[in-house]
Amino acid sequence: MTSPHLPGRPVPAEPAAVSWTLVAGLSTLALLWPLTGLTGALGSGGPRALAIIGITAAVWIGVVGLGRVPRPVLTLTLTGLAYGLVATAIGTMVPVLSGFGGPGGGPVWTLVPALAFDTMWGALAGLAAAGVQRLRGGVR
Repeated sequence: MTSPHLPGRPVPAEPAAVSWTLVAGLSTLALLWPLTGLTGALGSGGPRALAIIGITAAVWIGVVGLGRVPRPVLTLTLTGLAYGLVATAIGTMVPVLSGFGGPGGGPVWTLVPALAFDTMWGALAGLAAAGVQRLRGGVR
């Protein structure tokens, strides 16, 4: 007689879920722009923007890459999108902090390209974090 049960196939492991708490926490670095504007820290104009971009990228890559966060590219891509949404909300609620000075923080047509740019920036940071993880031996 044969067994009615077929031999079991190995079930692939489900990928780890994205940590939404981490995405939310990292996206709050969008607050650096208005905070540095209010305090005058990091100067103004281009040097300030480059400093904020550098600090944000270093924190994102460091936390996700060194923290061995699963799915680093997806995590930081979503973080980039959330960062853009936080920045947009700040610019809409308090336009003077956005750097545009006008009501609403800038032209509406710039919303989609800005969110796309922030999302792409997050994906690139995710690739860098994945590289850091590989250099360190992968996610455990």
